[in-house]
Amino acid sequence: MSEILLVDDNAIQAATRKAVLTRAGRRVLIAESAAAALKMLANEEVAAQIALMITDHLMPGMNGPEFVRKFREKLPETPVVVLSGLPDAETEYEPGDVVFRMKPIAPDALIHLVNELLDSSVARTA
Repeated sequence: MSEILLVDDNAIQAATRKAVLTRAGRRVLIAESAAAALKMLANEEVAAQIALMITDHLMPGMNGPEFVRKFREKLPETPVVVLSGLPDAETEYEPGDVVFRMKPIAPDALIHLVNELLDSSVARTA
């Protein structure tokens, strides 16, 4: 079964999003930083299970655009969702490279977005 990699340095937000997605039938791995996520992806078995990545834009140690570039080196076809409270943050990413959403994101909206991305991803590879 595929996993969602959720990257957020705010433990409460990460736990809340994980609970929402788990209740919706999804499996979620949490990384508390970009560096921790990249370390997880170094494990080929873990990387092979990642079907979607959701990350915060601002995190200590590595900014969102830099992290997404490094993530893309490992998993170039995996959909990426970037969440941010900064409306202008979207301009820091390559056009079409990420799905950008403003925080806060309602639980129903998050579930709908994840289902849409994962279902279209499955359709592309089938």
